[in-house]
Amino acid sequence: MPPPIPAATPTAPHSRPKRSRRKAERAGELLAAALDLFVEKGYAATRVEEVAQRAGVSKGTLFLYFATKQALFTAVVHENLGKQVAHWDAAIDQFEGSSAALVHASLLGWWRRVGSTKASGITRLVQSEAQNFPEIAAYYQEHFSRPGLALMRRILQRGIGRGEFRPIDPSAGAYALLGIIIFMAMWKHTRTLFLEPGTLLDPEAHIAQQVDIVLNGFSQPVAKGKAP
Repeated sequence: MPPPIPAATPTAPHSRPKRSRRKAERAGELLAAALDLFVEKGYAATRVEEVAQRAGVSKGTLFLYFATKQALFTAVVHENLGKQVAHWDAAIDQFEGSSAALVHASLLGWWRRVGSTKASGITRLVQSEAQNFPEIAAYYQEHFSRPGLALMRRILQRGIGRGEFRPIDPSAGAYALLGIIIFMAMWKHTRTLFLEPGTLLDPEAHIAQQVDIVLNGFSQPVAKGKAP
């Protein structure tokens, strides 16, 4: 009786044929080039020929991967923002600390993974070109903005359910937190518009302070036994 045929094992990434590895790498190179140009020039002004040239391929090769400029842009949003929403979602499920600590960790995590990178320029791009290109704004909303707000609401609902936060409207609270993210994304790419001359901003310290303000407000806590 012949020996059993061994079960197939998954092919490790490094053991894939060189051609298939190069194909995957080229898609990543095209997305990186597209992100650079979209952030630098905007959606309307970016031509697919420029993306192909920066990635070191022909325009025809680019179209083998992305049929249109819109398809290229949506792939950039998915790669740089959509995947981060999935990561954020998993992180919320695994977090064991307080809900206030979760808010701080989530926004600081956003800064480190998105805000401090070129990907934060996508937000400014969409805001400036949404009126002329509603289709890219719709994709951004569906795949990043709305899921991100839903995750913020989940965090706030977690805190309310645990008695850590007062029973506010989670949607209103989520928009307050979103304001911190939007400001930081704008500041990253247009710093001189938001700060007084000579003012320095420590991004992580600023986010931590803004989260503290949102969670605690400006009012002094009322001492026990005293009327508000």
